[in-house]
Amino acid sequence: MLRRKARRAQGDPHGDPLDADQERRVRAVLALGGVPQADLLDGVQQVRLRLLERAANGQEAPRDVSAWAAVVASHLAMDWHRAKRRQERIGERLASLRQPDHASGSGEDSRLLSVAVARGLDELPDAQRQILVLRFYADLPVRGIAEELGIPEGTVKSRLHTAVRALRARLHEDEVV
Repeated sequence: MLRRKARRAQGDPHGDPLDADQERRVRAVLALGGVPQADLLDGVQQVRLRLLERAANGQEAPRDVSAWAAVVASHLAMDWHRAKRRQERIGERLASLRQPDHASGSGEDSRLLSVAVARGLDELPDAQRQILVLRFYADLPVRGIAEELGIPEGTVKSRLHTAVRALRARLHEDEVV
């Protein structure tokens, strides 16, 4: 144990960036944040990865690794909840699309609009279609799309604007809206 701490202090890349106490603290923060037991190990690995990324980018190690790791763990717990909520919203949207609207006469209109939107999406270039799907079906914010695709936020905004305009024009041409 002493040797591993000494290696880590000297910057040995093979040393574990978290000691046992820090790992326990990260697990506790994640658990208190509502992350399920099955996902705790993934959270700990994410904290380790972020510490290793800092070292790989030439950044200094945090002064208090334990406190830094706890903050990162709390952010991971919030991200876990956001992702869970996003998945729930997607499920709700899909469920609402599957249910026929018998109460009003708009059920047929809704189906026609869905078909027209699907056709319009098929006609868009792949990059624009991908942005629209991530934004409106996966409910990702512009920043999340940019991170997911590895492109600047400005590019996401530009493609989103162009794609929405093209889709809207297509729907007007077909006299759907």
